[in-house]
Amino acid sequence: MAVNEIRLPPGPKGAPLFGLAFQVLRDPLATLMRLAREYGDIVCIRVFKQYRILLNLPAYIEQVTIVQHAKFHKSTLTKDVTERLLGQGLLISEGDFWRRQRRLAQPAFHRSRITEYGATMVQCADAHSKPWRDGEVRDMAQEMMAMTLDIAVQTLFGTTLSGESGNVGHSLGFLMRYSLRKARSPLKIPETWPTPANRRAQRETEFLDSLVYRIIGERQKEEALGTPNPHNDLLAMLMSAMDEDGTQMTPKQLRDETMTLFLAGHETTALTLSWTWYLLSENPVAEAQLYEELRNVLAGRTPEVSDLDRLPFLKALISEVLRLYPAAYTIARTSIAPCTIGGYEFPVNTTFVMSQWVMHRDPRYFAEPEAFRPERWLDGLENRLPAGAYFPFGDGPRRCIGQGFALLELGLVVARIAQHFRFQLVPGHPVVPEPLVTLRAKHGIRMTIHARS
Repeated sequence: MAVNEIRLPPGPKGAPLFGLAFQVLRDPLATLMRLAREYGDIVCIRVFKQYRILLNLPAYIEQVTIVQHAKFHKSTLTKDVTERLLGQGLLISEGDFWRRQRRLAQPAFHRSRITEYGATMVQCADAHSKPWRDGEVRDMAQEMMAMTLDIAVQTLFGTTLSGESGNVGHSLGFLMRYSLRKARSPLKIPETWPTPANRRAQRETEFLDSLVYRIIGERQKEEALGTPNPHNDLLAMLMSAMDEDGTQMTPKQLRDETMTLFLAGHETTALTLSWTWYLLSENPVAEAQLYEELRNVLAGRTPEVSDLDRLPFLKALISEVLRLYPAAYTIARTSIAPCTIGGYEFPVNTTFVMSQWVMHRDPRYFAEPEAFRPERWLDGLENRLPAGAYFPFGDGPRRCIGQGFALLELGLVVARIAQHFRFQLVPGHPVVPEPLVTLRAKHGIRMTIHARS
């Protein structure tokens, strides 16, 4: 939203010409928290010659994500950061095309389907943790990235990708950082210029594309030859999905949706798992309570999907991790029609920012908001909260389609790993949230592994 004569909410002026651009770049989490505290429920933030409207009240967030959702699209920054990697996948597509893709993909995420992947998730957790030894130090952020990558590959593609999993992880990590730096930089260097970063981005994109298209091609060849389909993975579901008019996804659409699910299902879950081990390390009472529940309910056997409903503390623990360290720490929407929020009238092309990091720490809705207290969720808190107060997976029609899949994976992996191990943060190791595309740990999370007897 450009500078004009409309009535704007309160907010800081910031530096001449740049506004709050450098503060937001330097420390976005602290800046958003400070603005919410100082200026209230709706704040105008000037960045260069543009305005952003920060919403810090559940009712206002509900207006954007649910009540008036048809008046908003994903923000330009979101698209700039993700389009190279995700194309026109569900995360950033809009309008009729998004509705069609969502309709085609939805059956793959019905609870009856995703529960079939539970055994694979536990097997991957066992296989990945098998080399861990009592007393050794590992970076749990890296360990969880590798583990969830294996889970994503097996549930999405029905394969192990042989020795390519590590390369996939490096490619995804580079492209996310590259896209974010490019989107945030005031100096826009065309992607066609042969800079070292542009050349590497091209190579990494081609590597990932070739991988996905190869697997899609192999499946299509099997169909053409009339080979019975033995696959029971998400790709098979997406390929067989048919719209009301009898059409299916093109190879490009399959590639975009596959890459979206691959990135979302691997990156965000890994981060939540690594933050889980960190918070349990810092809160031994909660760690002991989790282990006691697992011991009483599972009695040493392997967890199954049906067990999760009988593990209320585990569920509360995951809700609390998602509250304090949500992988998606902000969402942004840009208006495509005039709208009224909080008594202010905004024109087309106004960008609204809603921060899970800020709202999940609001003392109006969470007592002792900075404290790690899983027990707060045990008495039905989630059902009492207003829409817009707690939204780790977004909200409204654009709520993450993989929420059920992610919660299933988190529950089973935490249960299985916690049965056999506990972790202790290496003394002096700095744990600093780094808000990139997702909320990573800037220096990793180095922990000593302790095997349970």
